[in-house]
Amino acid sequence: MSSAEKLRGKIFGGAAAPQQNQPTTNGSTANGSSTPKASLPSLPSLDTVTSVLASVKPGLSIEVPKLPTAEPIRPATKKPSLTSPPEADQGVHDDQYKTYRERLLEKLGAEYEGVERYRLLQDGKKERHWKRWGPYLSERQWATVREDYSANGDAWTHFPHEQARSRAYRWGEDGLAGISDNHQRLCFALGLWNGVDPILKERLFGVTGHQGNHGEDCKELYWYLDSTPTHSYMKYLYKYPQRPYPYEELVRESIARGRDVQEYELMDTDAFDQDRYWDVFVEYAKDEDDPNSISIRITAYNRGPSPATLHIIPQLWFPNTWSWPLPTPPRPNLWLSAPGVISAQEKTMGTNHLYCTVSPPPAGPSYANGTDGAEQEDEDGVVPEIMFTENDTNFQRLYNVPNKSEYVKDAFHDHIIPSHRPKTAVNGINGEHSGAQRTFINPENKGTKSGAHYTFKDVPGKGGVVVVRLKLTPHTPDTDASINDEELFDDSIDERRREADEFYGRLLGGSVTDDLKAIYRQALGGMLWTKQYYKFIQDEWLNGDPAQPAPPPERKWIRNKEWRHLHCADILSMPDKWEYPFFAAWDTAFHCIPLAMVDPAFAKKQLDLLTREWYMKPDGQIPAYEWNFSDVNPPVHAWATFRVFKIERKLYGKEDLEFLERVFQKLLLNFTWWVNRKDAGGNNVFEGGFLGLDNIGAFNRSEPLPTGGVLRQADGTAWMAFFCVNMLNMALELAKHNPTYEDIASKFFEHFIFIADAMSYRGSNDETLSLWNEKDGMYYDAIHWGPGHSQQLPIRSLVGLIPLYATLTLEPSVINRFPGFKKRMEWFIENRPGLVQRNVANMKAGGKGQRRLLALVSKERLVRILEKMLDEQEFLSDYGIRSLSLYHKKHPFNIHVNGQDFGVEYWPGDSKSGMFGGNSNWRGPIWLATNFLLIESLQRFHQYYGNDLQVECPTGSGDYMDLGKVAEEVQHRIIHIFGRDMEGCRATNGGNVKLDRDPHFRDYVWFHEFFHGNDGRGLGASHQTGWSGLVAFHIMQSGMSCRLPRTPRTPRSVSLHYFDERIDSEYGDEHPQSAYTVSDYPQSAHSLGDLSPDAL
Repeated sequence: MSSAEKLRGKIFGGAAAPQQNQPTTNGSTANGSSTPKASLPSLPSLDTVTSVLASVKPGLSIEVPKLPTAEPIRPATKKPSLTSPPEADQGVHDDQYKTYRERLLEKLGAEYEGVERYRLLQDGKKERHWKRWGPYLSERQWATVREDYSANGDAWTHFPHEQARSRAYRWGEDGLAGISDNHQRLCFALGLWNGVDPILKERLFGVTGHQGNHGEDCKELYWYLDSTPTHSYMKYLYKYPQRPYPYEELVRESIARGRDVQEYELMDTDAFDQDRYWDVFVEYAKDEDDPNSISIRITAYNRGPSPATLHIIPQLWFPNTWSWPLPTPPRPNLWLSAPGVISAQEKTMGTNHLYCTVSPPPAGPSYANGTDGAEQEDEDGVVPEIMFTENDTNFQRLYNVPNKSEYVKDAFHDHIIPSHRPKTAVNGINGEHSGAQRTFINPENKGTKSGAHYTFKDVPGKGGVVVVRLKLTPHTPDTDASINDEELFDDSIDERRREADEFYGRLLGGSVTDDLKAIYRQALGGMLWTKQYYKFIQDEWLNGDPAQPAPPPERKWIRNKEWRHLHCADILSMPDKWEYPFFAAWDTAFHCIPLAMVDPAFAKKQLDLLTREWYMKPDGQIPAYEWNFSDVNPPVHAWATFRVFKIERKLYGKEDLEFLERVFQKLLLNFTWWVNRKDAGGNNVFEGGFLGLDNIGAFNRSEPLPTGGVLRQADGTAWMAFFCVNMLNMALELAKHNPTYEDIASKFFEHFIFIADAMSYRGSNDETLSLWNEKDGMYYDAIHWGPGHSQQLPIRSLVGLIPLYATLTLEPSVINRFPGFKKRMEWFIENRPGLVQRNVANMKAGGKGQRRLLALVSKERLVRILEKMLDEQEFLSDYGIRSLSLYHKKHPFNIHVNGQDFGVEYWPGDSKSGMFGGNSNWRGPIWLATNFLLIESLQRFHQYYGNDLQVECPTGSGDYMDLGKVAEEVQHRIIHIFGRDMEGCRATNGGNVKLDRDPHFRDYVWFHEFFHGNDGRGLGASHQTGWSGLVAFHIMQSGMSCRLPRTPRTPRSVSLHYFDERIDSEYGDEHPQSAYTVSDYPQSAHSLGDLSPDAL
């Protein structure tokens, strides 16, 4: 027996199982059938699969120390599948040495599409619940609207960070690198202490909306490095300073700074001087065939020059569900069921166990670097101290009243950090730190919150490493050998990582650079990490809880009183789990585009939920976000729904018509709401409000105008036209299977014509209020006071580009396939020539392939708009399309109203205005969501005009190209935000030398909310992979032809590969084929390069 096994014997008593409530092994089996051996010769060889995987840059390799052993390490045997039969012969014995991927390949034969893809199919068929566990904890639950029970609605002040460690949450949980089940019944997260901080590091810190000079802002360094869609493998990196974390300094300096100064960040302090910090990697890996068993590996490197001590405190707890209702429900239970084993029992989950194994002592940097010579000083390893308390509020600390429970939420802080203990104990014993005379954790080893305290002393500097291995599982060591076997444990994690390599390698291979592959994978990994269990039952929140004091009565009138039907308790895609730990409706629509590339089922679920009756109001309004559910976001859900439908069809060969029809029906209600509520005069000109563009105008567009009158919004009207064409497109798709939808398609065609005409609105007495400015060649908002009284607001902004979005190309085969639609369309064109010709482009004249174009802008207006959009002195930046023209830097817009000045000037960076909290800026920066729609619009125009329409790009360069190439040029500029240039620098890093050059920083990428209009540096929320993750789509679509940033553009023809997808014949649909099979795996990676009408 090795010394490692002997040591485990001391802790666990051999293979001792937990003493209570031992679970049984899940005996369910997959229903997939095996392919006969005779078909095996047709399979791709393992060498072929491996060679493709070799083209994928592997994830970060983490060398982790193990307990010392006196015996040679035996070959790592693989735990057989839960569904595999017992050994019967040598062949079966040999199978144990094969990876799960190898065994699955043999089992599925030609149907093999990868291990992760197989898990997704199992999850979809409900054979395995692979998504039960995931990264569903928030990064910030404190200071959210859900936790705000104040009289004035000041969520930031009512529940600050200072209370988060001591106060039980009502509506959700947060934690560092945390996970939970999909109903958030049981939670796990990381705790850390560097020996000098006043509190444990259990959650991310940042300044509030009142403290930050540009609103709320997270002040931490962390990265979502990897995740598969089923979360079978996940990786997270947190950089923890060894010096005292500068909480007060960050707040003090942020408050002192004005809006015209850059934000004060953690790297501006001395926290990382001399590299005195820890790199803490957290990896999660589910068992190969069991979604409920999770291996957790925490690996920390001392990057500093000197030895240092680190406390690692992984925590397992139950959310507080017992303090709110009456009668008080029973609590779930955590207890020490065996040495080093925490057992958790909850009535709907059964019993789970967290095995907190002994860790090897710290290893020197030579071990971490994978070379010989590392010595481990203490053969006995590091034994964790197991701690228990209750997840109850510490009323004594917060409010100076006796606690209801003897053991409270912040007990681990008091137990581990002497300076954190109260100076006066609750029992009346006085004296300095009298907490030393009392016990803060439960000596009976039970409670609702638990932790395992590992202390690693004097970890060597310059790369010394420590590791903690944990297993969260319903199984025992008798049925899961990896619990006590480090080799099997590490092999399992490494195999899950290789399966993740395979999954992403199948999506993106070919000649895309390693740097772009890494960006692509981190973007999608970040989007998958940014899932959160979001619970908000509006009626309960408004009325308060029976077991708690009644909330102030005036609170009911502060916000969201009209949304009493709202009942959210779902896994949702968040914009940013710290800065925006709540769903935002139009953000969600954009999230679903890249999510559909890896997990169409999850993307569809997001769009479906927002239109369900427990989210959508009975009148058809979609909730915006929790600060004000009644705010109006752009109507992009029809576009996202159809786009997700087509991405799934293209990549996976599945047409989910049930999903398309279900969401379409609900969007009919939403369209009606828009028509009834946002077109006050019935003129097909829409106000809409701020429409997600915050401070883009001179006035707050969500409030009454100080000038009086009504704001006729070019973007509001264009968004509705965009809504129309997408509903038309969906109706035509559904009409292939149900002719009823032909009539609905005709209705949306005619409505689009009326909205298009309203862009040059003809009012009473035949007076024209035009939103088009012929002199400037742009669309503008206009204030309308009545007949004959209107004024345009000549602000060259994204508002004037959004009319390009409303574009649809109709194939002649589609038009001919639906004679009723064709007849009605032709009648309308012939009998309403004024309407059609005034604003609707090219419905009579056929374009490339005799296609018809439905668009707001004519060819002449399109060219004029593009002159400005592609002008580097106006909208075109090296990194995409600006939200406001550079023209306004020298020519700011100003208007004087009732003694007040209102204006708009070019601000390429952070906002200098407090409008909408001041934490975002639409007066110059680059936003990936709006750029994405502009790119797709250019691609659709290219479908119609083909190579015949050439425009100068950039304007004044003398370089002409078709609109498909223009779209690709904009895509490449966006990719350049993230990609390394010739000097190895990334624009998003803003010239930060450490981020660009340091080997422990340079490979990691943040996905900010928006980007500087001139230099591309990241701004706003730092982890908004939500819509900034759209860069993954651009890399998949055009990454092969992307040049390095800041290098000359080489003109190339790219349009030929745009039209590789079939166009349905009028005689019926061809069976859709998956682009995701073994045979075409190297080529299918770029199938999204197809820009045919059927794909767009």
